Amino acid sequence: MGRKFFVGGNWKCNGTIDEVKKIVNLLNDGKVPSPDCVEVVVSPPYVFLPLVKSTLRPDFQVAAQNCWVKKGGAFTGEVSAEMLKNLEVPWVILGHSERRALLGETNEFVGDKVAYALSQGLKVIACVGETLEQREAGSTVEVVAAQTKAIAEKVKDWTNIVLAYEPVWAIGTGKVASPAQAQEIPLCQFIHSTCPLTTGAL
Repeated sequence: MGRKFFVGGNWKCNGTIDEVKKIVNLLNDGKVPSPDCVEVVVSPPYVFLPLVKSTLRPDFQVAAQNCWVKKGGAFTGEVSAEMLKNLEVPWVILGHSERRALLGETNEFVGDKVAYALSQGLKVIACVGETLEQREAGSTVEVVAAQTKAIAEKVKDWTNIVLAYEPVWAIGTGKVASPAQAQEIPLCQFIHSTCPLTTGAL
């Protein structure tokens, strides 16, 4: 059976307390299908997680935007999976393109992070996707295959993973990813053959 529709919103490094409250109010007043049909997850910055979690409607869930690759310790600025569990935050985003590009997170490092987060009981939104240069070079499938394989080598059960295809080339470039491009047959066939329990995409 396929996964239900999944809608995720990453707020990135934005917002103030007042702005976050306004967004939560808008979400709380929104009309969405039953949770049996669609799963909604929002990802505010760390500092707003408790506020959002305590005021967001109960059929919506929250996600952290990242977590550390292992148990906490002397890792200044990081947040551990254990901390997120303690806050009762059910989801975490891992492998986001900005962390890959700006902070040098490799495919293997992302795979390790996904495996550890799952081991601590978190659900993972694992991001994959190619840059504009990679797409124009015709290497979309190769790039996404490598990113997905690095996770597959560390994870056997994909039940608690949503694989989010993120067309990096459509972010801030003025180019728009069409539904057809996001569902390209070679890409989808690879993903389904690599992680057959995962049918959701973001």
